Amino acid sequence: MSQSYKALKEDFVSNLSGGDINEINYVTAVAPVAVLLWSVLQSRQGFFLRYGTEAFAVDFLLNVAAILLAMTMYSGASLLLNALLTTSVVMLYIYPKSATASKRIAKPTKAQNESPHTTKAETLDPFPVRPFITAYRGCMMIVTCLAILAVDFRVFPRRFAKVENWGTSLMDMGVGSFVFSAGVVAARPILKEQEAGTSVTLGSRLYASIRHSLPLLVLGLVRLYSVKGLDYAEHITEYGVHWNFFFTLALLPPFVAMFQSLFALIPSYAVLALLLASAYQALLEFTSLKAYILTAQRTDLLSKNREGIFSFFGYLAIFLAGQATGLYVLPRTKKEVASPSTAGSERTRLLKRLASWSIAWACLLFFALSYKYGLALRVSRRLANLPYVLWVSAFNCAQILAFCLVETLVFPSVHKAMDNRTAGREGDRATSRILRSYNRNGLAIFLVSNLLTGSINMTIKTLNKSTAEAMAILTGYAVVLTIVAFALDAKDISIKL
Repeated sequence: MSQSYKALKEDFVSNLSGGDINEINYVTAVAPVAVLLWSVLQSRQGFFLRYGTEAFAVDFLLNVAAILLAMTMYSGASLLLNALLTTSVVMLYIYPKSATASKRIAKPTKAQNESPHTTKAETLDPFPVRPFITAYRGCMMIVTCLAILAVDFRVFPRRFAKVENWGTSLMDMGVGSFVFSAGVVAARPILKEQEAGTSVTLGSRLYASIRHSLPLLVLGLVRLYSVKGLDYAEHITEYGVHWNFFFTLALLPPFVAMFQSLFALIPSYAVLALLLASAYQALLEFTSLKAYILTAQRTDLLSKNREGIFSFFGYLAIFLAGQATGLYVLPRTKKEVASPSTAGSERTRLLKRLASWSIAWACLLFFALSYKYGLALRVSRRLANLPYVLWVSAFNCAQILAFCLVETLVFPSVHKAMDNRTAGREGDRATSRILRSYNRNGLAIFLVSNLLTGSINMTIKTLNKSTAEAMAILTGYAVVLTIVAFALDAKDISIKL
């Protein structure tokens, strides 16, 4: 890569101020609205029951291409795109329901539901795979993977690219959401430990967490040496000279293991997240730390990587907030297995709880940002400060609420299932194959997307491409990435990093 073009690329992603939070909400709303359309197609027409080439193409158009359009060609008309998708939902409800979709699933027999030695509560998995969580995590991964390449083309608005110091953007939300969603599913081992009534020692947790961190650390080193060795364009103020996102991900497990020990003293991961983010914000405000991170000369290893090192505390708080959410969205309560009616009441209770937490995080964000009634702070992804933590938490809780609402309205049989066989069947019926594929091997797909992004940028001058050329390349990239994810899922391969 020539030095002049490298400098042009670096300038293209530097000194940006972001955009409006409401616009980010409108763009990202395309994901749950597209899932709503997919769900109605499935529930009323049985469109994806026989999954062939046509079903794959429509699945891709709804759950991948619609998101790509929202962040590129429809970036200035995201509300119109949402309206078009919603109109399609209404038209499907007007159109007669197909005979295939109308067939009722045979109810399990009493012998399937119960045995002389087994109760209904015991037949249902206490920690089921939640289709709405699969959809949420799958969409989050798609947005992230598409954005890391799209940002290198002019068709991707600069207001969506990562902000230099202060402000909000789509990509700033993307990196925070990646960590939050990881925290959501990381609650599963904690729930299983609580269910079993066992207690794992700190030493055992640290050992397991370090084993989990080592592959991520290796990936971080590989990325570091490849970027430096290939003279790849990089945005130094994002994480620092040597630091990258894989190092941040690698550090999370051992620190989370230590915070889990504090859970006995402060039995709320949400409170732990707030305490950590508030303490970090206090250091930023009442010491010289903020000035050091933003303006210090890069003279030693710490100063060269200060953004990545200190922002880690904000990402740790986001991860803990995600765990707090996972602790109440993942488990199946005892009341859910009593009867379909109580299962419906429990789902309503879950929706109310998600709505309450979304409002609570949003109110805290308003207090942190307000000049008149609050702390008069500004969001900074570079610092991963308190407002950034609150923004990411509020946004992700609202997104999970949206996906949960779609599933509850369109596929009520999922949460009302009274045995594992029915629950599994209805869960598969309510889950997009593509979203499941992205969710299943999320970190591996993220790695593949990084490799593809690097290869494309090393062989193509992305800044010189027209809108049509850029969209063709991005669509091809999305197709390849989706096929890789789909093939891994079809072969029943789960790559754990």
